Amino acid sequence: MNTYDSRILSQRKRNLMKRLKRRAWEEQPRPMLRAHNIRYEMACRDRAIDCGGLGAFHLLAQNVGLVRSLDENLHLLKRHLPYHESDHVLNLTYNVLTGGRCMDDLELRRNDETFMDALGAQRIPDPTTEGDFLRRFSVRDVIDLMEAINSLRVKMWRRRLSRSERKRGILDLDGAVAETSGECKEGADMAYNGVWGYHPLLISLANTVEPIYLVNRPGNRPSHDGAVPWMDRSVAWVRQAFETVCLRGDTDFALTEHFDRWTKEGTQFVFGMDARKNLIEAAEALEKAAWRALERPERRSEGDLRQRPVNVKERIVIERGYKNIVLEEEHVAEFAYRPGKCRREYRLIALRKTLAVMEGQQRLFEEPRYFFYITNRDDLTTEEVVFFSNDRCDQENLIEQLKNGLNAMRMPTGDLVSNWAYMVIASLAWTMKAWFALLVEKPASRMELIAMEFRRFLNNLIRIPCQIVRTGRRIIYRILGYNGWVRTFLRAFDAIRSARFT
Repeated sequence: MNTYDSRILSQRKRNLMKRLKRRAWEEQPRPMLRAHNIRYEMACRDRAIDCGGLGAFHLLAQNVGLVRSLDENLHLLKRHLPYHESDHVLNLTYNVLTGGRCMDDLELRRNDETFMDALGAQRIPDPTTEGDFLRRFSVRDVIDLMEAINSLRVKMWRRRLSRSERKRGILDLDGAVAETSGECKEGADMAYNGVWGYHPLLISLANTVEPIYLVNRPGNRPSHDGAVPWMDRSVAWVRQAFETVCLRGDTDFALTEHFDRWTKEGTQFVFGMDARKNLIEAAEALEKAAWRALERPERRSEGDLRQRPVNVKERIVIERGYKNIVLEEEHVAEFAYRPGKCRREYRLIALRKTLAVMEGQQRLFEEPRYFFYITNRDDLTTEEVVFFSNDRCDQENLIEQLKNGLNAMRMPTGDLVSNWAYMVIASLAWTMKAWFALLVEKPASRMELIAMEFRRFLNNLIRIPCQIVRTGRRIIYRILGYNGWVRTFLRAFDAIRSARFT
């Protein structure tokens, strides 16, 4: 970012702060929104787009090698008349990245000359052309697409994460029910909760919140079905950049027949275990001294601590005499356990929650509930294993963003494989968000970007109004607006321009 741009940003920030500065207002005779006599007119020479941040992401796709990788690994078109495979993939990805909620939103972009000029394109594919492109995918093609993207992830991790950040890669595993109203979609089925749709498997890297693999499956498949080959693939990719790899999942992924093999290969794991009768009996047989009270760390927000508001729901439940279950205390214990399909013992952590069953203000009885975690990690204390496993819930936020932030699980086509391809292509928008965050030098801003919800990211870093000027061999995005993230955006763009990952 040059000195001139920095000076303009500083001036705009000062103007904004002056405008928003707290002051003792006098009584105002008129409303604050006073605009009137509004007119519209067409600009003759100046042309602009509302998603000026897109240019940085297109340059990122080129410099990181994504465009070339897509063309080299995908072979779906016999002739390029006029589009290449990368044009189709990035067109769908950019539609999501700029706020498109369905493929029909492509029609808006392909009728915008300024948008196409901003990408240096004479034209872009329409929704029906993209539907035909998605239907060309086979299972092998979708796998090739994911592997092409994953090969670039390793380069980003090696170059943009420090050695300490690459000490341990954590892979989270879960399934997500993707509902659809289409009754004729091939591969759709009834899920365990009665929802009609698909049941994708998601394997993500917790360190950067990237979806490593998204695998579409019929709705009636269990979460762990067919997961092991994808888990092994994920471990192989992550191991190329991280010193150790740790698998983390719920009880569905505690596949005991693979524990010995993973341990021998140096793969760590922490999984939930079903509270079966034999485990409960073993936990109850432990001496009282084996149990320790679990003290969860208090969560504090930055800034001044405010008084906790009254729990309105709790008050209504008590007043109306509804049955209520209240957590009173938690205890943890540990013992060695050898699953039936294993040849060695593993650490099994038992979490006992003491629950009080209330009716109004009357205490009915106490009820203990047991939760179990199995691991081959020796570097964590008993309590830390519980906290580490609970941190897996952060993946639910990623699933929510894929579903409702990017609409990647919209399932817009008529069969399982083409919907799978769309899901992977749409999730590439989230991956590019993570890559952009890795290019931010300031650690606090980087972590905030990684954790940022997609809608907020869209409004702060993509929807930057820009005038598009084509001069000679350059396409200039002239920023017209300002928000608090523009300076971070421009610094990251400088890193994109100077970086070469190929």
